[in-house]
Amino acid sequence: MAYQTFRQEYLQMPVVTRAYTTACVITTLAVQLDLVSPFQLYFNPILILKQYQVWRLLTTFLFFGTVGFNFFFNMIFTYRYCRMLEEGSFRGRTADFVMMFLFGGFCMVLFAFFINLLFLGQAFTIMLVYVWSRRNPYTRMNFFGLLNFQAPYLPWVLLGFSVLLGNTVWVDLMGMAVGHLYYFVEDVFPNQRGGFRLLGTPQFMKSLFDAQPEEPEYTPLPEERPGGFNWGGADGDPPPNQQ
Repeated sequence: MAYQTFRQEYLQMPVVTRAYTTACVITTLAVQLDLVSPFQLYFNPILILKQYQVWRLLTTFLFFGTVGFNFFFNMIFTYRYCRMLEEGSFRGRTADFVMMFLFGGFCMVLFAFFINLLFLGQAFTIMLVYVWSRRNPYTRMNFFGLLNFQAPYLPWVLLGFSVLLGNTVWVDLMGMAVGHLYYFVEDVFPNQRGGFRLLGTPQFMKSLFDAQPEEPEYTPLPEERPGGFNWGGADGDPPPNQQ
């Protein structure tokens, strides 16, 4: 029964969320089982440019450390906010969502050339949280039952919690910076006087990702309960989203 419930829930996840979270879990388990080494996965510009180990551009976003509290914490937030974005403001626009992934990954890789960071998965999670929080500014949040605040403060709360766990502050700051850059490019600048959309999705991506009809059993997560597990849970019903 538990297996059937898990399988049904897994198959109901939207395609991008399912693909990314699955890749993260498989990569972390592969390291845990000693099938691969973290030294084969981390971001290393020299090995990428001189030895053409281009897979590191991808694997740096997939490994979240050994299985433990920090891993599960990141996976829960990655799953929740990635899914809510895909089912919310990106619903029916899978190609645009993939474009956000590519934009965020490209920017983080550029930053990583100048900042000595080995793995960028946590920064990517913060980017997802940041974009969701800016697109749901009136949602009331509750963090561990201790803090009550509106959604735009959630990335800063996670930053403080990450520091308490002993993580470097630059990872979260990078995720917030890239998230804000995407938010400005997509949601702010095009709505300014004389503004226009800077980040266009290529037509071939739209044909590839948006051609499939939506599955009838598809059940989106409710946007008004973003935190899950009382880790950033919503407090009441927010007003309609304003972008």
